[in-house]
Amino acid sequence: MFEFTEEQMMIKETVRKLGVEKFGPRAEEIDKTGEFPYDIVKILGENGLLQLPLPEKYGGIEADNTTLCLVAEELAKHCTTSSTLVCIQGSNIKVINRGGNEEQKERFFTRLGNGELTAFALTEASGGSDVGAMKTKAVRDGDVYVVNGTKCFITCGGVADLLPLFVMTDPSKGLKGGVSGFVLEKGTPGFKIGKKEDKMGAKGAPVYELILEDAQIPVKNLLGNEGEGLQIALAAVNLTRLTVGSQSVGIAQGALDFAIQYAKERVQFGKPIATFQGMQFKLADMAMKLEAARSLIYRAAFMADQGVAEVAGLSSMAKCFATEAAVDITLEAVRVLGGYGYMKDYPQERRFRDSVACLFMEGTAEIQRVNIARFLLKK
Repeated sequence: MFEFTEEQMMIKETVRKLGVEKFGPRAEEIDKTGEFPYDIVKILGENGLLQLPLPEKYGGIEADNTTLCLVAEELAKHCTTSSTLVCIQGSNIKVINRGGNEEQKERFFTRLGNGELTAFALTEASGGSDVGAMKTKAVRDGDVYVVNGTKCFITCGGVADLLPLFVMTDPSKGLKGGVSGFVLEKGTPGFKIGKKEDKMGAKGAPVYELILEDAQIPVKNLLGNEGEGLQIALAAVNLTRLTVGSQSVGIAQGALDFAIQYAKERVQFGKPIATFQGMQFKLADMAMKLEAARSLIYRAAFMADQGVAEVAGLSSMAKCFATEAAVDITLEAVRVLGGYGYMKDYPQERRFRDSVACLFMEGTAEIQRVNIARFLLKK
């Protein structure tokens, strides 16, 4: 059994206040305009939320998985974009920490400590969940790698300063030895931003196509050794799935809180609809599913923080269950409001759209089920 530390609860309370005062009031406007919220980035950076997993000398607290999940959940109650930015930053810090040498950590963590942004560049149109179908390739030429290919659906790819990038360096070795990781820097010759996608939800965290045409990445930006890229990426992703799951829990909690308040105030047939048994059952079912998701997320996060081996299977269970539960809960929250739930004057339809985005981040629900089955059969 786990319990949160005093420091974790203090961080959560700080984030709650920021959510109420700063992030929540911006959520609707961000959704309407789809513009990247640099003002939110500034607030997150000033309060150390973008730097949480960094060592203290770079402005972080070396936050563990449980702390990151708490922050992601609390932010998502108020503003999905704010939570997404923290999740992405935490994920990429883990990637660099996992694969980077000391010189790279000093160079890149200093920049991230100063508020620069990151993006995770793995997905390609031809591959998607099939990483083995990756077509982007890198060939070494002296002190640089020359990279050609296209990445797609890269969250914050067009606004990021540093992008962990995964490409094929030796296709003959396949996934296990043919993929290598690099840190791609904004302004690299041959690196261009392509199409900005028009998303259904989570619009404040824009998704881009990235184009690499003879892009020259210095050898010093190689993460680990050639061929170790997939291991570096998956080691980080297995843990950052938990922050996406906790983000889903936060979105669902915000929707449930609003639904409960609405049910208490909405009068039909002379009574608040919260007094009707049918509505009470609906709210109860939403709450049960939400608490089950939350418990699974934090159990997995706690085990990861304790160094328990083979946590990948549990993290896939947690991510899959939490994201699917959030879609169910937010849809029910729309229905609680009846016709009003479908209107943009209320936040429920936005929360539903945002919850769907989480289904695909850090691996689809179908891929999570593949991972879970492998874990079970391996046992």
